Amino acid sequence: MTDGDVVDVAIVGAGPAGTTLAAALARRGVDVLVLERSPDWHWRAGGVFASPAAVGALRRAGLPEATIAAVTERIPAMRLETPAGTTVRLTYGAEGGGPMAVGFDRSALDPALERAAIRAGATVRRGVTVQAIRLGSSDRPATPNVLDLGGREVAARVVVGADGTHSVVARAAGVVRPARLPQRVGLTWHVTDPRSRIDPPADARLVVGRDGYVGLAPVPGGRLNIGVVLGPSWLSGLAAEGASTTVLRMLDTISPRADDPVDWAAAPVCDSIAGASPLGVRVTRRAGPGWFLVGDACGFLDPFTGEGIHRALVSTELAARAILAGFGRDSEATAARAASAYDRAMTRRFATKDAVSWLVQTFLARPPLFEYAARRLAERPDVRATMGLVMGDLVPASRGLDPRFLAALLAP
Repeated sequence: MTDGDVVDVAIVGAGPAGTTLAAALARRGVDVLVLERSPDWHWRAGGVFASPAAVGALRRAGLPEATIAAVTERIPAMRLETPAGTTVRLTYGAEGGGPMAVGFDRSALDPALERAAIRAGATVRRGVTVQAIRLGSSDRPATPNVLDLGGREVAARVVVGADGTHSVVARAAGVVRPARLPQRVGLTWHVTDPRSRIDPPADARLVVGRDGYVGLAPVPGGRLNIGVVLGPSWLSGLAAEGASTTVLRMLDTISPRADDPVDWAAAPVCDSIAGASPLGVRVTRRAGPGWFLVGDACGFLDPFTGEGIHRALVSTELAARAILAGFGRDSEATAARAASAYDRAMTRRFATKDAVSWLVQTFLARPPLFEYAARRLAERPDVRATMGLVMGDLVPASRGLDPRFLAALLAP
């Protein structure tokens, strides 16, 4: 890149959302530049467990079946386990003959999506940090956005934030707000798993503990992803003792199961522990004149309900349509309408799911209520099946808020 470059679309962030959007736009002849601060791919805190909906989104994005098979580990169910010992097995529709949930190998998935973007014609520049962004005038939506790369500048008709919960694009647009949740920290890493491509495949576990929870999900390559969410009572110890000691104390609270192949707390670690904070962030808008947000930059509530990868991919589908529409005739007015349409589409698609997520957070904050609901789910197969479909974005989330469903869940 040289100072003064001008592109149609500049995307900040080369994660799954950024590269999938880049590929979709480049295939339509759009001049796309992806800017990523990391020189090379490395493990960062992120989701690996996903329902079949995420796999469907990858197919729609054009990822070959062979690649999907290579980057996924089939997972029959997520076993939700409460402190009192109740187990709720959520199958996300697999018990009815549907496809299974999966654990993603992000070290293979992310580079595969990046290669697909490059093959489609997008330009990816790694090791480039966007220092600041000057968004175009709201009175003149066609005014180019200017990205300061630290001594160099690039102008873009549209700039997209695909750079997570600390999005520089969202900050430039002034739309970031706190999520109104207690401060929490997420920590994730991988350990070796002697079960590799076993048949039948192994369940994942989501174990709720004291002021936090732990997720265990098999991924390809004989590894297990461990994700820990720590609530406020753990944070002083985390600051004083560090991540390694704190997560060992958290893992010590997990009761072993008969089908556990190893002691997860003592298993060999495959990569460094990666952290994420804050876990909750929201935005007042997801698009405006000349700018869009996709993926976690659109707002992120909590990893408990999962489906961050699926939501990110859906956001790229909707954003691609809107950006392409904004390049039509009468560009200023059309671009403004397209940005507003994208924001409304994301609200329609995920507002109800967010309400379900808030309901789950309310239960988590009240352990007796959470235990009561978990026991009802364990006892009532039809209610449990619906909850799995709602959590996996496989049916409209409104089913989880239907008074009849809530009555079936909570009635004695």
